[in-house]
Amino acid sequence: MFSGGARTGTGLTVAVLALTLSSCQTPTDSEDDDGASAHSAVVAAPAQRNDVGDFAAPAQMTPPGAETTEATGPAHPVQVPGLGPETAAQIPAETSQVLVASGAEASSDSGQLSFYTFDDGAWKKAKTFDIHNGKKGWLADRREGDKTSPIGVFTLSDAGGYKQDPGTALPYTQDDRLPSSATVAYGPEYERVFDYTIAIDYNRVPGTPPTDTTRPLGWDKGGGIWLHLDHDSGTNGCVTLKEKDLKWILETIDPEAHPRIAMGPESQLQK
Repeated sequence: MFSGGARTGTGLTVAVLALTLSSCQTPTDSEDDDGASAHSAVVAAPAQRNDVGDFAAPAQMTPPGAETTEATGPAHPVQVPGLGPETAAQIPAETSQVLVASGAEASSDSGQLSFYTFDDGAWKKAKTFDIHNGKKGWLADRREGDKTSPIGVFTLSDAGGYKQDPGTALPYTQDDRLPSSATVAYGPEYERVFDYTIAIDYNRVPGTPPTDTTRPLGWDKGGGIWLHLDHDSGTNGCVTLKEKDLKWILETIDPEAHPRIAMGPESQLQK
């Protein structure tokens, strides 16, 4: 993830530490994956793939608990295409943008993401993109390091990346040291996978930079689940897209639309 940076309108000074951690792959054959995030003064390089969890350099700190901020109120009166009544009930009436990320099976590590907007009393599909998700598929009760993507409906509140803000309405954190951090963790072929990111509000505090490591559900549930750039393979939990597709989402998403992402295998989302 990020190794430091400044949030729009806010200054942040950080100290970057160097730490070498073992990985199940070498820098030349490792796969990029989910980032590890910064907490307080500790700033992490991108997480390294490892069979027992997501490790970062420098090492991550276990954060204190925190409360999430979720919208309350009635469910949306119109069901989003592809979502069954149980899942659709988690989309609040105030939401007018929904991303649906799904795979054919619970074990799928790839699938599609569709972007819907609510207009004139109906959900309209704006675009559909190819994606990758967790290397070991989808799981509602996921754990740190199990390489699955979480199933559920989550808010989308914060963005960031190596490149400067492309014009998104989301709060955006930019970090010009990300390529060197990614190169140290994975090798030169992965230096640009965090050019753009959107934090998925799974086990994190909305309204904070994507790098924030606070995990309200506890450390064992994992965290640092992002939309970020694709690397043609399954991830440790993030959902990945081609650069042009993620950039389009960043330019289109509107916090005033209270956007949500519904994610999981098709059979689960259709419940």
